[in-house]
Amino acid sequence: MRFSFILTEKALYPVALMCRLLQVSRSGFYEWVKRGPSKRAKRDAFLKEKIAASHKGSRGTYGSPRVLADLQSDGQRVGRKRVARLMREEGLQGCRPRRFKATTDSEHSMPVAENLVKRDFEPDGPDELWAADITYIRTWEGWLYLAVVIDLWSRRVVGWSMADHMRTELVLGALEMAVGQRELGQEAVHHSDRGSQYASRQYQDALAELEMKCSMSRKGNCWDNACVESFFATLKTELVHRRPWPTRQGVRLAVHEYIGGFYNGVRKHSFLGLMSPVEFEHSGCDHLTVAA
Repeated sequence: MRFSFILTEKALYPVALMCRLLQVSRSGFYEWVKRGPSKRAKRDAFLKEKIAASHKGSRGTYGSPRVLADLQSDGQRVGRKRVARLMREEGLQGCRPRRFKATTDSEHSMPVAENLVKRDFEPDGPDELWAADITYIRTWEGWLYLAVVIDLWSRRVVGWSMADHMRTELVLGALEMAVGQRELGQEAVHHSDRGSQYASRQYQDALAELEMKCSMSRKGNCWDNACVESFFATLKTELVHRRPWPTRQGVRLAVHEYIGGFYNGVRKHSFLGLMSPVEFEHSGCDHLTVAA
């Protein structure tokens, strides 16, 4: 480390002075320079390039576990501690989530459904259990609201919709998108909170037409819909909170690209054994594997 420091700073300070201050010999330093970097140093330099590429490919969101998974899938034999050390040396780190704030309006007189899911978020196959919710994004023009539908088998966002309001049309748009690109399983379940949009007659009629069973969280219990809450936290950490948003249109484009271009197809999901939702669906897995 001392020889490396001297080599880095020798353009600014005399080698003899630095050797004396660091208590190393000049002959030892020049011998080290002549010998060149060690195998470990060369390997570290190679891995740093791979790590930087993985971190950049994740849009600066991956921490050491997902970067490690990227490297291992590329055939690199390396441990997590080494990846973490090299990331620290390069000043690279993953995004840290902020606290999530719910937007549910459950103060209404409309009928609510029983909680059929009861925090069992692991269906046996695709499109057997969908979870839905709404979040908000601040722009300089005002709020933009985002509704999503997630297939809990693969954690893939199968439908989403955005608007400058929280009326029922918002959540219907996400549902219609999901139905348009997926094939529902028999006796599929739709799970949401008790929000007025989901309890509305219009939305309930749409579920009835699809022959979907309706399930709703208990009042004021965000953990009953934790998977969607987790997605919103990830979205805000990795996209929304990283820059200001002057216009709603700018957010719309960014969210479309994040979900369709990154989250579903590229981003490694810890619940899927560090596969992306699309990769998990194409892998033919018949069960979910929680990553260590």
